[in-house]
Amino acid sequence: MDSTFLAFVAIGFLAQMIDGSIGMAYGLVSTSSLIAAGVPSASASAAVHLAEVFTTGASGAAHWRRGNVDRALLLRLAIPGAVGGLIGAALVSSVPTQTIRIVANVYLLLMGLVVLARAFELRPRPPADHRHVGPLAFVGALIDAFGGGWGPVVASTLIARGHEPRRTVGSVNLTEFVVTVSQSAMFIALLGVAHVDLVAALVLGGIVAAPLAARLTTRLPVRLLIALVGLMVTGLSVRSLYLAFA
Repeated sequence: MDSTFLAFVAIGFLAQMIDGSIGMAYGLVSTSSLIAAGVPSASASAAVHLAEVFTTGASGAAHWRRGNVDRALLLRLAIPGAVGGLIGAALVSSVPTQTIRIVANVYLLLMGLVVLARAFELRPRPPADHRHVGPLAFVGALIDAFGGGWGPVVASTLIARGHEPRRTVGSVNLTEFVVTVSQSAMFIALLGVAHVDLVAALVLGGIVAAPLAARLTTRLPVRLLIALVGLMVTGLSVRSLYLAFA
């Protein structure tokens, strides 16, 4: 194994540990690493989505075994998420992605602050209902195809609305498998498959990390998990907005 392959195994491991434990950032870590290695952005996005077919499958299965999945929430997320992923992947090369990313990151910044506020609430919230979950999944998958992030959009919004954090992270991770399969099918049809060696490295690292990340989600205190989600969403959105206007 050469040093580049091993480096991307490590990147895949790190990306999946973050994503699998708090429900976001796999795409950011992996895609930015591929682009830094000289892979064109469209090809990098396609490669990462292909890798995610395997890593999200492993992560979702690990969360299912750990009891981190809400079946009712999963069913409401899956179909609209798959449809949104297909449409987003089909449109990614023909619409102004910069504008979409700016709007999405302003929304994420607000959601990140709401989630952080939730971490410091003294009284528990009443159980959340599942209304509006379908439209959220559709929009989240659509934005994800443009590089906006399925996890940050969907997980942060659900937690901000009062959904239980651990099962939200697990359900969003498992549903991401369905979303990624639909996106990858469209990306392969439009762009083909390239950089197979780097995809394999990301997959290897991600599959090793998946059960460890699911276990970490189970063990993290609820307030700490909420705070980590809030900090990650806020940090990612601030970073993206800074890069957009720098």
